[in-house]
Amino acid sequence: MAEHPEHPAYPVGLRLSGRRVVVFGGGQVAQRRLPALIAAGADVTLISPSATPSVEAMAEAGEITWVKRRYEDGDIADAWYALVATSDPVANAAASAEAERTKTWCVRSDDAEAATAWTPATGRSEGVTVAVLTGHDPRRSAAVRDAIVEGLRDGSIAAPQHRSRTSFVALVGGGPGDPDLITVRGRRLLAEADVVIADRLGPRDLLDELPPHVEVIDAAKIPYGRFMAQEAINNALIEHAKAGKSVVRLKGGDPFVFGRGMEEAQALAAEGIACTVVPGISSSISVPGAAGIPVTHRGVAHEFTVVSGHVAPDDPRSLVDWASLAKLTGTLVILMGVDKIGKIAEALVAHGKDPETPLALIQEGTTATQRRVDATLATVAETVKAEEVRPPAVIVIGEVVGEGPDKLVK
Repeated sequence: MAEHPEHPAYPVGLRLSGRRVVVFGGGQVAQRRLPALIAAGADVTLISPSATPSVEAMAEAGEITWVKRRYEDGDIADAWYALVATSDPVANAAASAEAERTKTWCVRSDDAEAATAWTPATGRSEGVTVAVLTGHDPRRSAAVRDAIVEGLRDGSIAAPQHRSRTSFVALVGGGPGDPDLITVRGRRLLAEADVVIADRLGPRDLLDELPPHVEVIDAAKIPYGRFMAQEAINNALIEHAKAGKSVVRLKGGDPFVFGRGMEEAQALAAEGIACTVVPGISSSISVPGAAGIPVTHRGVAHEFTVVSGHVAPDDPRSLVDWASLAKLTGTLVILMGVDKIGKIAEALVAHGKDPETPLALIQEGTTATQRRVDATLATVAETVKAEEVRPPAVIVIGEVVGEGPDKLVK
C-alpha cells in the first residue's frame, strides 16, 4: 500500500533479538544489511538459491540459516520483519503481498513505495545510534548520517551525557603526526577528556579543537624535580585519575611501539587504576607509506623489522642484535635513530650488509613539512649532515626504497 504523500514515515527502533527475520535474496543488498541484523541478535533465515561469497561465509559461520531455494508462499510465517531483495520482480511482489497479509513489516529494495518499512541510513558512535530518513533521497540520508556521526565522534557536535558519567584513563596512540590519522575512538576520547597529557610528537593540531575547560599538559614541560621524566608523567596520570578526572595520555604513533605505554599502564595498575589502550597508526609503516615506500613488496621484501635507534650499536645498553639484522634480506625500519645513523650504518656494513644498500630518511612524515632524503649505507652519515636532517625522522633501509611511485597524492 503506497504511503500518503502528506504522511511521513514513523521512526522506530526494532528490538529483534531472538526474533525471526526473513531475508529474500543473497546479493549485494543482503550483504550490506545482514551484518546489522546479526548484530541486533535477530534469528535470520536467508531464502535464496545463491549468495555472494560474503553472505555464504555468514551462513557457514552459523550466523544465519540459509535455505537454498526461491521464495515460496508461507515463508514469512511467524516472521517479525522481512527484507525482500531478490532480482525477480514477481517473487518480490509475492513476498511483499504475503507480508501485507500477515502484518509483517517489510522492506523492498526494488520498490520503496510498495514497502511497509524503509531502512534508514544508520550509523553508530559509542552507544548512540543515528538513523536518518529523507523520503526518496538515500544519498542525502547517508550524507546527513555521516555528518552527525562524524560530529559525535570528533566532538564537534556537543552531546553531553546527562546521567552520571564514569571517568576514565586512556592511553591513546595519536598516529604519525597528521591529525586525520588518529583513530575514530582516539578522537572521541579526546573530546570527552578533562585532562590531556600530550607528547610533543603527538598530533598537536588536535589540541586546538579541545573545549576551553580541558586542561592540556605538555609532557615535555612537566616539572620533573627529583623524578625521572617518565616517573613524573606516571605521577601526573595517577594524580588526575584519583581526582576523578577523565584523562587522556596522547602519544605519537602507537603507545606500545617504543612509546613506553606499558610503563604507564603498569604504574596505573599498581595504584588500582584501570586504563584503556587505544592503538595508534605506527610511524614505522605509515611514514614510509606516505613517502611512497612500501615496507614489503612482492618479490623484493617478504618481511620488515622495526628497531629503535636511540642507542648506538657500540653502546653496552643496546639490546639489538645488529649482526643478525645485517643478514636479513627484508626491510629494516629504524625509529629515533637520526643522530646514531652513522654508527648504525657502519655496524650493518661491518656485519656484511652491502654498503650500496639504498636508504631513505623521512623527516616529519605525514605532516605539511614532510621531506624525504635518499642515501646509501655508505653515504648516509655525510648526507644527514649535508641535508641537515633532524628528528623526528623514520629511516628505511632496503631495496623497497626504490620501488615506490615518483609521486603520491597526499
